[in-house]
Amino acid sequence: MSMIAAGTSFQAAHEAGAASVAACPRIAGIAEDKAMLRAAVELTRDISAARPGHYWPDMLGSAFVGYAGLIGAITLSNPALAAVCGIVSAAALYRALLFIHELTHIHKADLPGFRTAWNMLVGIPLLTPSFMYEGVHTLHHARTRYGTAEDPEYLPLALMKPWTLPLFILIALLLPIALLVRSAVMVPLGLLFPPLRTMVWERFSALEINPLFRRRPPEGEFATMVRWQETGACAWALFVLGWSATYGWRPLLIALVIVAAVAVLNQTRTLVAHLWQNDGEVMTVTGQFLDSVNVPPPSPLAALWAPVGLRYHALHHLLPSLPYHALAEAHRRLRAELGSGSTYDHASYTGSTPLVARLVRSTMRRGR
Repeated sequence: MSMIAAGTSFQAAHEAGAASVAACPRIAGIAEDKAMLRAAVELTRDISAARPGHYWPDMLGSAFVGYAGLIGAITLSNPALAAVCGIVSAAALYRALLFIHELTHIHKADLPGFRTAWNMLVGIPLLTPSFMYEGVHTLHHARTRYGTAEDPEYLPLALMKPWTLPLFILIALLLPIALLVRSAVMVPLGLLFPPLRTMVWERFSALEINPLFRRRPPEGEFATMVRWQETGACAWALFVLGWSATYGWRPLLIALVIVAAVAVLNQTRTLVAHLWQNDGEVMTVTGQFLDSVNVPPPSPLAALWAPVGLRYHALHHLLPSLPYHALAEAHRRLRAELGSGSTYDHASYTGSTPLVARLVRSTMRRGR
């Protein structure tokens, strides 16, 4: 998941950093821990079903709080209260938006109507309908794609130049404007100019961080889903711009600031979702697991900056289809079964700060 990044704008940083990529500490050569893989499957069979009683209240409640906070940030005259509402809105909309990650893994028959409801309440209003992640994120989990040039959600950040990290974060500030321009300008123009539509689909229709990724044309039932979601996002973007031009730009500007905060928060989380040490080689599942990160309790803030199960990102790479509400219990069972010091234990970290510091130190060495 990595949820939401303006990866196509990261082209310059990727090309500049590619020259500094050296052989990583053989994470690509790690053999499979078959005992861990077997335990992961066997110990979680009884908790593998997505439960509507978790998904619906969580998503709906997060969206309600997020939009209520947004209204408060726009309408309140007290700057302090408006700022508090803005912070609450960003945190809640961040959680609501990250259900896009769950949509890529759960079968639509497991939660009837959830995908449509999420798109209508969250995806389309925030101009990130689920097609921007569905069919993309699963490539990140493909056995032979993870960490390679064909992975849309991977860059060897730990092996790149120091300036790529702040650029990686700052570029997220432009995401809300980029999404607005995409839906309100580029999509309608693409109906008139087919080459532009092809470019928009290939390069600006996926939430990815790999600037070399090019998306294939949608087919079949997925193409039908893309059309109605694209139409909805385009209509909403045009309505928002038309309303703002008529009644004032202040509400839109406040909303853009809040969505930018969501994007920066997600981009920062993405920095610590993996160790980013692979230099393009195909990895084993165990290697992918160890290049990923769990931040389990007692870390008190991880549930806020990595909600909807993303604090168990390494475990998610072991069991991609396990629903988010089952990850904490799965983690507890695996730790109890495999014990301290096991391969499984090596993917757990105490918090985001040590991980960011590790990444910064790695890039600083590349900058010398």
